[in-house]
Amino acid sequence: MELKGFRKGFGMRIDTLSLPDNLKERYRSSGITELYPPQAECVQRGMLDGKNLLVAIPTASGKTLIAEMAMHTHIARGGKCLYIVPLKALASEKSDEFAGKGVRVGIATGDFDRRDDTLGRNDIIVATSEKVDSLLRNSARWISEVTLLVIDEIHLIDSENRGPTLEMVIAKMRCRNPSMQVIGLSATIGNPRLLAGWLEAELVTSTWRPVDLRQGVFFNDRIRFREGDRPVKHVSKNYEDLNLCLDTITEGGQCLVFVSSRKNAEAFAKRAAGAIKSDLPELKGYAEQLNASAETEMGKTLAACVEKGAAFHHAGLSREERRIVEEGFRKGFIKSISSTPTLAAGLNLPARRVIIRDYRRFSAGEGMLPIPVGEYQQMAGRAGRPRLDPYGEAVLIAKDEQDVGTLFAEYIEAEAEDVHSKIAEPAALYTHVLSLIASGFAGTRGELATFMNRSFYSHEHRQSRLMQRAVDSALKFLVSEEMVMEVGEHLGSTEVGSLVSRLYIDPRSAAIIIGTLRHREEYSDAGLLQLICGTPDMPRLYVRNADREVLDRMIEAHEDELWIPMPADDDELESYYRAIKTAMLLSDWADEMPDARICERYGVGPGDVYGMVESVNWLLHATAELSRMFLPTFHPRIRDYEICMKNGIRRELLPLVKLRGIGRVRARRLFNNALTSPEAVRAAGIEAVTRIIGKGIAEQIFSQLEGTRKRQEEPLPSTTSHGTKPKKQAHKAGQSTFSHFG
Repeated sequence: MELKGFRKGFGMRIDTLSLPDNLKERYRSSGITELYPPQAECVQRGMLDGKNLLVAIPTASGKTLIAEMAMHTHIARGGKCLYIVPLKALASEKSDEFAGKGVRVGIATGDFDRRDDTLGRNDIIVATSEKVDSLLRNSARWISEVTLLVIDEIHLIDSENRGPTLEMVIAKMRCRNPSMQVIGLSATIGNPRLLAGWLEAELVTSTWRPVDLRQGVFFNDRIRFREGDRPVKHVSKNYEDLNLCLDTITEGGQCLVFVSSRKNAEAFAKRAAGAIKSDLPELKGYAEQLNASAETEMGKTLAACVEKGAAFHHAGLSREERRIVEEGFRKGFIKSISSTPTLAAGLNLPARRVIIRDYRRFSAGEGMLPIPVGEYQQMAGRAGRPRLDPYGEAVLIAKDEQDVGTLFAEYIEAEAEDVHSKIAEPAALYTHVLSLIASGFAGTRGELATFMNRSFYSHEHRQSRLMQRAVDSALKFLVSEEMVMEVGEHLGSTEVGSLVSRLYIDPRSAAIIIGTLRHREEYSDAGLLQLICGTPDMPRLYVRNADREVLDRMIEAHEDELWIPMPADDDELESYYRAIKTAMLLSDWADEMPDARICERYGVGPGDVYGMVESVNWLLHATAELSRMFLPTFHPRIRDYEICMKNGIRRELLPLVKLRGIGRVRARRLFNNALTSPEAVRAAGIEAVTRIIGKGIAEQIFSQLEGTRKRQEEPLPSTTSHGTKPKKQAHKAGQSTFSHFG
């Protein structure tokens, strides 16, 4: 099929629009001369004139270009744009996409207690909703300069976890910048008119796609489409999903296969690799990259699959592993990716055929449940690569003849679920009520009620009193924990309340940490980790029945070091054990246990370890800051342990990791060669250090050391400088916080 003119004939030419000339030229040089119909409708509805828009159109129908045209229009008029994404990985992808087009692009995803004022130098700032919320709490100056707010995947306002923060960020930004334009983007909203009404936005909906999407159900070696049946060649006797995948690859397409678990994703990739058997040199190169950094059996398995043209993708992979897989697939070398639904959450990896093999997913306490229609639509929307595919296919797999009709009715012909506010839960409101008071959005109960009336919840439930009851419950907790003061009509945050809000942790986590610190006399790393892993902010490992005996032994062996006693209530035991097991994994990481051993011992992937380390690091930082106020004698120890956890090192390596370029592996090599401090490294000389860590890093280290020496030799002011004795190491070499798990 001829695809060169796929943009022609849509009626609205780029060169007729009031866009900056440099942007028009870039579009022309990329072959973009006319708008897709949904893009043209956005222009007609006033997008370039500052009108609010809610754009609910299919995946791959041009939502990013809509946002980009609006952003460049604002920038040309001296404005600033904020683009909100749900995932850090998406922030990087969008930042790269917007960069290099004559504007300055910044990205903000971490360090929740920083104002990041330097971000204000950029024209476009790409950030997660959590980061924007923290910037608002920390009074980032440039926020008031934002003239356009774009919310990608705005349907996630319905998410139990992220929805309340996204909703509050939108409400705060509209309150702070009342003349700001708002553009919401989504492919899956069942009730877009309600959401558009809240945003005071023009609604643009469409079913148009640049590549035709065929949706069908596979059964008995045939795909049943609305348009008719299509036979699939019978290659494998036992695996229908593999037959579907090979059928597409044989025709020159690529395939995404969505399954219910990581184990299933890996198993399918192995089968696909054995069937594809590609011998492309590019794949061998990707496999070598993966093998070079593979520390686990999973990493080695991934490399073996990639070498033959298949891959798997899930949250257990490291960032580098995900990057290599995504690059190989985008460039067309990897022909098949089997994935858990994380891949459907926004990453731009289209394929000719998408196979939704598992439309049921395990839910703790409820068993296997059908996935939502909106999730199916997110997956199906990945089918069809613009410029490359004449069509896209999304295929469900039926178990019997009756299942065919059911899948058509419940997924292919069904509308996406309505989105609803999740803000009226007390657990969601503790942190947001505190932030409204601490950030100056509300100084009385009346002002608090007025602000909450701006929420999507209040727009959706105009007569409900549930919101007021939830706000009252949150206020009662915050006052009782001395984070908020109420004097007459006035509400104000206390010093600790303001700190908790800036640190961006749940007030319930802060209350647990403060309450424990107040009663501690002796410090222990084990107790600190146990405390943090028991807070609502910390993700925790699941505990199997077989784990209980090992955990009990660990608890008994370290009874004197643990800060939280075992609960008497059996209902609380599960949470207690999960916190202990998670603390043990993190202790092993900080004790320099290799990734492969941790992954094997706890049944996790490198990506899981990274995620938990990232979470605990933030909570260690917050605990260190809270300890300044409530237990200052613990502060240096907690701060040092934060550095240990960040780098995955024992305390004895702390002096060495202060050198740029020295991480856990190089620091251990130096230490094991009796170079235990920067001074010892300098004294050993560059030749000796080169033999240990290599020439390039050695030169970098000695450049740093020379700069430090020169600064130390500069004349000091006339006041006398008093030296201090070096601190004793608090953690003996080879001594682990916990005895190891398993």
